[in-house]
Amino acid sequence: MKSVYAYYRVDPAQMELAAGRIDALLNAMAPHCGTTPRRLNRCDDAAMWMEIYEGIADLPTFSAALRAAAQNAGCAAFIQGERHLECFVTHKTMQ
Repeated sequence: MKSVYAYYRVDPAQMELAAGRIDALLNAMAPHCGTTPRRLNRCDDAAMWMEIYEGIADLPTFSAALRAAAQNAGCAAFIQGERHLECFVTHKTMQ
């Protein structure tokens, strides 16, 4: 299973708008994940946000759905700069 992390800076003047839209985005993406997606903000910088999506079985389908959902949510209206995506896979330890 894979995990996807999206991180970006939110316009501080639009944090309330961003929170509602990102929470709706997380809800829309929940069916594509093995666990409930969540939103975090950086401890020392409230305008730096991260979305965490875990338990992704089909990365291409998930990526297409996330792209469409982010566009539908109008993320470009409140994100400053780029929205960065990173994908990680759980490392299997040798027994």
